[in-house]
Amino acid sequence: MLRPALRQTLVTLTLMTPALAASPAEQRGKTFALTNCARCHSIDRVTQSPLKIAPPFRTLHNRYPVETLGEALAEGIETGHPTMPAFQLDPDQIHDLLSYLKTLE
Repeated sequence: MLRPALRQTLVTLTLMTPALAASPAEQRGKTFALTNCARCHSIDRVTQSPLKIAPPFRTLHNRYPVETLGEALAEGIETGHPTMPAFQLDPDQIHDLLSYLKTLE
């Protein structure tokens, strides 16, 4: 009895996987965030930011339309929270990171 239910669950998950798969840009954006931002910011939908004053990425769209962050990322973000390092992204990195941030809305 468990086997048919398990089989149905596996089939359902297999069919859902392509719909849930992230685009290459979203995957690259998530990797960028994990490598460069996760030390301070929560970069997912549930965890708390390791640094309390660093806003979770899932809330950024409540403060700013995600599309408008591209210019700040291109010019170089030099402030944010006091311990945030200055950085500047190239256009491809901006596209990827914004693509990832949109998945958190």
